[in-house]
Amino acid sequence: MPTSDKLLADLKLLHPKLIDLSLGRVERLLTKLGNPHLALPPVVHIAGTNGKGSVTAYLKAILEAAGHAVHVYTSPHLVRFHERIVIGKKGGIAQSIDEDRLVDVLTRTQALNDGDDITQFEITTAAAFLAFAENPADVLLLEVGLGGRLDATNVVPQPRLGIITPVSFDHADKLGDRLSLIAAEKAGILKPAMKTVVSRQEDEAMVVIANTAQRVGAPLIVWGQDFDAYQQAGRLVVQRHDRLLDLPMPALIGPHQVTNAGTAVVAALELDGFDIGETAIERGLQTVRWPARMQRLTAGPVTDLLQPGSELWLDGGHNPAAGAALAQTMADLEERAPRPLHLVVGMLGLKDAEGFLRHFKGLARHIVTVPIPGAHEQPFSPEALAEAATRAGLSAEPATSIPLALQTHESRFPGPKRILICGSLYLAGHVLALQDGVAAQPN
Repeated sequence: MPTSDKLLADLKLLHPKLIDLSLGRVERLLTKLGNPHLALPPVVHIAGTNGKGSVTAYLKAILEAAGHAVHVYTSPHLVRFHERIVIGKKGGIAQSIDEDRLVDVLTRTQALNDGDDITQFEITTAAAFLAFAENPADVLLLEVGLGGRLDATNVVPQPRLGIITPVSFDHADKLGDRLSLIAAEKAGILKPAMKTVVSRQEDEAMVVIANTAQRVGAPLIVWGQDFDAYQQAGRLVVQRHDRLLDLPMPALIGPHQVTNAGTAVVAALELDGFDIGETAIERGLQTVRWPARMQRLTAGPVTDLLQPGSELWLDGGHNPAAGAALAQTMADLEERAPRPLHLVVGMLGLKDAEGFLRHFKGLARHIVTVPIPGAHEQPFSPEALAEAATRAGLSAEPATSIPLALQTHESRFPGPKRILICGSLYLAGHVLALQDGVAAQPN
């Protein structure tokens, strides 16, 4: 029997690496598969630039706390591809698809595709729909892979609910170099009569989303108009036109998580057919887990490289808006527990490195830049990324690996410190694989 590693490697050969956004190929394959996308449980379709993963994680935790079986589809994965396809369990916590089931749906999908040109994301999305349709659940949280309008997930004809998280600059080569163009792609998930919760947005993006909604007839629940969320006296307050919820602060760290958690809470309340009580919301906010989003790393081979008293944090943020949120989070940590901040950064080559790094000027003492092993597209070389950091006004130098980067910080700057590894989800996955002592599957 083939392994998932072998099947995923074979599927990569079916299409050039450049993503040609289209729905035609995946629709043809789904027809051959018997249209599993039409046999899914109620779908929550989640688009946006920043916060998609966190909102998905909050919503999963809240729904599971209410006793629902929750399927989840996300990308990219951190360590193993199986993380992308999470199978819900009634009365329990959903688990990543197991190897046998993943091999089964990939094999069947590959056979019916019969060598036709298709991107790996499209064919694996079709395989995920097959897995979800064949395993009963109450709801599917379906995260957009790239954009929205022409993303493979957008073949679902009528999701129960839509969510658009904050839109900012990312993937400009594929989605456009203006915020309005990027917002138009994200707004492509809007469907007639599909309620959509819209998180905090820049005015330019909100205008496009609102115009698209009016054109297609999609009712919106909008941050700042229909709901708000804020921190008050150490609590999360979520306010709607009809009620006010006084909730515990979410388990995920950072001021930006107020926005993400508030959006997820409102989405849970707007999900027709699901009676979500305040107790389930509170439990979900407190039990939520989402790796590589301000994750504190403790015992393991990577943290063993640090001197006693040093902290190691990990985050996959990689665009300017994420840089701003991360810098604010680290500044808040510094205020509560002062400790020199040092960064280890690796980024994909098409990202706005200076835009990401400039938010750490005056906050980070030193940056060591690293390569990203197994990245799905060309990353910055450590030397080029160090130059970008220097242009952003930061002290930086390159290193050839994560262990060498950490050793550089510790040898050059003795004493307890706070180290943040950031700049890429692919780098975060590499770090988690090192920490767990396992081999990561490439994205």
